[in-house]
Amino acid sequence: MPQLQTHMLRVAGVASIICDNFEKPLDKNSIISACLLHNMGNIIKADLDLFPEYLEERGIKYWKKVQREFIDKFSNNDHIATYTICEELDVNSKTFVLIKGFGFAKTEETFNSNIMRKLCVYSDLRVSPHKTTSLEHRLNEVKRSYLSRDKLIYTKEQFDKFIPMWFEIEKQIFAHRKIKPEDVTEEKVKMLFDQLNNFEIETKE
Repeated sequence: MPQLQTHMLRVAGVASIICDNFEKPLDKNSIISACLLHNMGNIIKADLDLFPEYLEERGIKYWKKVQREFIDKFSNNDHIATYTICEELDVNSKTFVLIKGFGFAKTEETFNSNIMRKLCVYSDLRVSPHKTTSLEHRLNEVKRSYLSRDKLIYTKEQFDKFIPMWFEIEKQIFAHRKIKPEDVTEEKVKMLFDQLNNFEIETKE
């Protein structure tokens, strides 16, 4: 879907800016590939009636048909669908591992992981539904969203435990960068969209 594509382009744009200013060697191709693919199955869980304006030009009827096709072909679980799509695309093992690491619910795993995984998931957390934003702003959005649900994944206390982990992750990432978190802006990220639209995904050799 257009909004989903834009989200993944934004995440990849944030990651690209970080990689280009990182002072230590990184596998940028695997990182960008993971960011461009990490939500490929998310159409499965999307409430298409919620924001019909995001479904132009093809319209809601078309995207509901695509959603049904994705469920029938891949799974009714968005994560399994994403992994299956990535297997079909024959993405390399590094990219596949990074894709499996995405998710706010995996904060503790990410905190104890390597810098590439931290960078990928951090980049995802810098993107709100409508723009690239600060980590603090996005964490507040995520908190409101999670805690407003009828069925909570975790309690407020558990959520609050994650917040300092993310600020520490941001500190770790920018300790090896030539720029600051506030230098990663929506304007700079959008300038990379054309380049990222033509990015060649890392595949197995």
